[in-house]
Amino acid sequence: MQDTGYRIQDTTPLYSPLASGELKGGIMHHASCIMHLALILLFTIHCSLFTDIASAAKDPKEEYKKLQKDIDAHKRKLEKAKKMEHSVLGELDRTNKDLSRTQAELRKYIGKRKVTEHEIRKVEADISVNRAKLERQAEWLKRKLRVMQKHGYYGDVVILLSTSEDIAQLMRRWRYIKELAGHDHKMLNSYKETIKNLAEQEDRLKTLHAELKKSEEKIQANERAIAEKKRGKEILLSSVRKKKSSYEKMLKELKEASNRLMEIIRRSEEAEAYVAKGFRNLKGRLPWPVNGKVVIPYGAQKDPQFNTPVFRNGIHIKADDNTAAKVVHGGKVVFADWFKGYGQLVIISHGEGYHTLYANLAEIFYKVGDIIKGQQAIGKVGESGTMNAPGLYFEVRYKGKPLDPMQWLKKR
Repeated sequence: MQDTGYRIQDTTPLYSPLASGELKGGIMHHASCIMHLALILLFTIHCSLFTDIASAAKDPKEEYKKLQKDIDAHKRKLEKAKKMEHSVLGELDRTNKDLSRTQAELRKYIGKRKVTEHEIRKVEADISVNRAKLERQAEWLKRKLRVMQKHGYYGDVVILLSTSEDIAQLMRRWRYIKELAGHDHKMLNSYKETIKNLAEQEDRLKTLHAELKKSEEKIQANERAIAEKKRGKEILLSSVRKKKSSYEKMLKELKEASNRLMEIIRRSEEAEAYVAKGFRNLKGRLPWPVNGKVVIPYGAQKDPQFNTPVFRNGIHIKADDNTAAKVVHGGKVVFADWFKGYGQLVIISHGEGYHTLYANLAEIFYKVGDIIKGQQAIGKVGESGTMNAPGLYFEVRYKGKPLDPMQWLKKR
């Protein structure tokens, strides 16, 4: 536990609950010493408690620095996420362009496929025509061969020529036979040409089907690959954007916390500047916390009950119950709670090491950390078991040492 610097020399209780007439002088003196020591311990504990409370409170400026570091770290993360998002968007854009080109190729292929399919249908039609033609030619050749086998081709020619009645008939028959042979030759060549064309057309048909299938498979494979790549990029982009959104949200929260903390620091600094405005120069000019008679003065005196020397660190001002107790000068509340031996106690820091204490309160209006202006009511006067009388106990301290409040308050 830290030392506040508050030291109480030879302090006695303001009033004692003991009845002086019932005890012998030695016992009374011994009891007075015990009470005297108890109050010293109580106030020392109180001061240490106040110091621990104050030191345990987090320094807003340190918290602000920590928040700024967190903000800087999240800014870097957010910037990294933005760069990643930009990079992924670029890759996704390129992927979309690739996909667009592939889809354009696919559309071209569809157009070409229609042409190819038209060509295939034409070739198939030609093949059908040639097959029919080939069948007719084959049938003609079969009949021709049967006739030749039955009659003999050369025998028929000789008989036909030898039975001619005259040379004119002979020449006519010869031309006929020659033309017939030429026709047979043409028919045979046509048959061979039809077979050749049919074979070529069937080969062309196979080639067209193979090319059509290959092109279609290639384009579909490219389309699947690019679509898969696009899905991957979109998933990555979604992840990056979620991180970015998370960083933005966290950064916003940190900035809001930073702004709130900065406002606290600003108010605290304003308060410190306010409370440090020359308290030391107000000696003899401070307003009274309550209007009333000083029933127990500051300083060395004899205890009226025990007839022993005591030192009072403050003054007890008589006042009715529920009278408003007012702060003598603006400052910051550093303690506001019940404390054994003092009842409800408020300690106000005025800066530069100056504090004022207000004890024996029935009610407190402010909490620790509040800024209060001069002459504002900090609570209501009550009656404590320690004092056995209604009124306000008031102290002025500088760096923990008690000062005579009467030298600081206005003369009346």
